[in-house]
Amino acid sequence: MKPTRTWRAAMASSCALALIAPFALAQEAPSQDDALKLTSVTVTATKREENIKDVPVSLTSLDETALATYGQAGEDIQFLTARVPSLIIETSFGRIFPRPYIRGLGNTDFDFNASQPVSFIYDEIVYENPVLKGFPVFDTARVEVLRGPQGTLFGRNTPAGALKFESVKPGDELDAYARASYGTFGTTNVEGAVGGPVSDKVSLRLSGVLQRRDDYIETALPTGGADAGGYEDFAWRAQAKVEVTENLTWLGNLHGRTLDGGQVSFQANAFQTGSAGPRPGFDREKNFADAQDDATLETDALGFTSRADWDLSAATLTYLFGYETVETFSRGDVDGGAGAGFLPSGSTPGFIPFPAESADGIDDHQQITHELRLSNGEDADLRWTAGLYAFNEEIDISSRSYNTLAGGAENGTAFQTQNTDSLAVFGSLAYDLTETLTGQVGLRYTDESKDLTARRTLSPFGAPAIAPPTVNVGDEQLSWDASLTYALNGETNVYGRIARGFRAPSIQGRLVFGDAITTADSEILDSYEAGLKTTLLDGRLDANLAAYTYTVEDLQLTAIGGAGNFNQLLNAEQGKGYGFEADIRALLMEGLAFSAGVSYNNTEIDDAGLTVGVCGAPCTVLNAIDPVTGGALIDGNAFPQAPEWIGNFAFDYTRDWRGGEIFASTDWSYRSDSNIFLYESTEFTAEGRWEGGAALGYRKGPWSAKAFVRNLTDEIGTVSAIDFNNLTGIFNQPRIYGIELGWTM
Repeated sequence: MKPTRTWRAAMASSCALALIAPFALAQEAPSQDDALKLTSVTVTATKREENIKDVPVSLTSLDETALATYGQAGEDIQFLTARVPSLIIETSFGRIFPRPYIRGLGNTDFDFNASQPVSFIYDEIVYENPVLKGFPVFDTARVEVLRGPQGTLFGRNTPAGALKFESVKPGDELDAYARASYGTFGTTNVEGAVGGPVSDKVSLRLSGVLQRRDDYIETALPTGGADAGGYEDFAWRAQAKVEVTENLTWLGNLHGRTLDGGQVSFQANAFQTGSAGPRPGFDREKNFADAQDDATLETDALGFTSRADWDLSAATLTYLFGYETVETFSRGDVDGGAGAGFLPSGSTPGFIPFPAESADGIDDHQQITHELRLSNGEDADLRWTAGLYAFNEEIDISSRSYNTLAGGAENGTAFQTQNTDSLAVFGSLAYDLTETLTGQVGLRYTDESKDLTARRTLSPFGAPAIAPPTVNVGDEQLSWDASLTYALNGETNVYGRIARGFRAPSIQGRLVFGDAITTADSEILDSYEAGLKTTLLDGRLDANLAAYTYTVEDLQLTAIGGAGNFNQLLNAEQGKGYGFEADIRALLMEGLAFSAGVSYNNTEIDDAGLTVGVCGAPCTVLNAIDPVTGGALIDGNAFPQAPEWIGNFAFDYTRDWRGGEIFASTDWSYRSDSNIFLYESTEFTAEGRWEGGAALGYRKGPWSAKAFVRNLTDEIGTVSAIDFNNLTGIFNQPRIYGIELGWTM
């Protein structure tokens, strides 16, 4: 049942009260001894280990406990959505190809060579391809969400920000853990790791996760058909740390993933013309896809990371090498229904003008990165880093369409081959100007080029085969940042930061349904940010606040779907954004911890003459229509998938009992409404929603057991949509109950 507006308002009030509760309660709290203090948070946002309070960037760090809680029901990386301020992740591919947005800035492109303005960095290696970014989160020490341009140290394609994933590394002492859960729909999550020294010089760590779910979405056709929603996802990591000499340390990381299933279930006519949100009577556990029998998602990924650190006494020389490869194939019944409007039998459910079944695959892929950097000591008054960076990616993509009415025969085929080369030199300086004032500057020069060749061998519309020449794009850009941090006292820092980031030029050559190869010029983002980071109440409360504004010149946009089912790149003259972020964590009393975050992100497309194609489905377009192009005028629209409000809060409670410990937790997140496409429409809106979870358990010694529930209220939320055929929707995961057993050495 969908929550009422009154219930939503009550939850919004609860979140607001939760944010101020620690301040109110703490005024009357008795003084505590030193044991009741928050532990400090160490991050590597500047490629150095620093206290989060000393980093002049708006960022949030999620530790392994929070990550295990949010992902415990076999969730993919989308579980990070709204768990920190200003972050949204969505997809139309299921357990692969996450599309991230920070401060409203992202990319709705669904092709496998899509560029994104949010970078994913796994153990210091950039995962550029969107499929690589879906790697499961397990045995992870923390995830750092860096907001705003990160172009100086982390390169191009980071104007919105970056997500840094830090796995648990091999240690000097033996440690291990294992946990297994089972829940609704056969949802299974088995995860474990073991690590420690094998000699005086060598330490190893092995870890892995297996996630699976039974098919739970019934294909509700009289003729039957395969059910949907199930998957089996296995990922692993093997690491070795070697003390080669007293001054040289090497860390190797071999990792891989095999996924079968987990594709999106497209729900035909999930919306009602003239209304937002799922239509009356909608059931996300039923679909009517007549080509569900052929739906497929298979992914195999393999990678290797090598890091060598050479202590030169006055500085440290670091060399990073990364190799990643991935293959994937996804086929789906995109119209999500059965039949067609022109058939005597009609179509189900509701009107579907024609069947649409398509597939995309990465047939061959490799990504190679090199980074060489030199850094001095972390305790020096002048701290510096200088480095060189090289990146190459080669990818072969195939796209296909099928005629469902002809037994699924292939009727459209196209191919893309893209090669990307990027070279950069970068440096960063931080200097303690006084005992309380620190200045920091950074600069990065990047030279990037892309070559793409696309061809079509078969057209679903009977158009001839085409093989256009190779298209080349490239650019040279400077990214930079400058900041000042002032220590008001030993507990509070204020900072100001200006930064420039850019996203490299993009090419799109998806020719199954069209003849055009489109390109987009580099987008340049200038950001201004001010913030405060403080520890209060004798170490029992941390608070971080930031306000920002940015402009994007030549904003890269992707016009997807519409009546022609195209995927085309374009530049808007400018995009604008402003807002604020706040997060806190607190110890309210012994055994009771609290955390919360909230953000406001206002975005706007600024281009008076820019138009895009509108829905082929019967939707209600709210923008003015250009009489010449027939497209929607989108000047003034918010960016797609950019909710203004994001909020979250969590409580964790522990209490000693019978030689062990009872623990309980609850966490909630909220996102407000947002447009799904570049144009505004009543139907294609990702409506605001709350999602929450809870757990109750007991641990004694190394053992623990708990019961949990995710999406506790069984909220139905729109994740994405397809607008060219009918009112097709893509929705969030249902409520999952389960139990988990755990063991920790």
